Amino acid sequence: MKNGDQIFAMLSDILQEYFEIELEDITRTASLYEDLDLDSIDAVDLVVKLREQTGKKIEPDDFKQVRTVQDVIDAIEKLMVVEA
Repeated sequence: MKNGDQIFAMLSDILQEYFEIELEDITRTASLYEDLDLDSIDAVDLVVKLREQTGKKIEPDDFKQVRTVQDVIDAIEKLMVVEA
């Protein structure tokens, strides 16, 4: 199972590689929509990439309340526990 730091590293890699976000902009408190400038289409793409990386089925509805990088980490950690 992945811990928060491992999930943060994975998420940082995804954000850099697929969304061209600078590493220094990716912090746990960064807002996905305001600080990282993601839109709703990007959010769906992010869920798809996270699903590929984790091997877990991630429902877009599970991410409706996600606003920050830490929210994504928390949601993935919760998913890993629930499906473990």
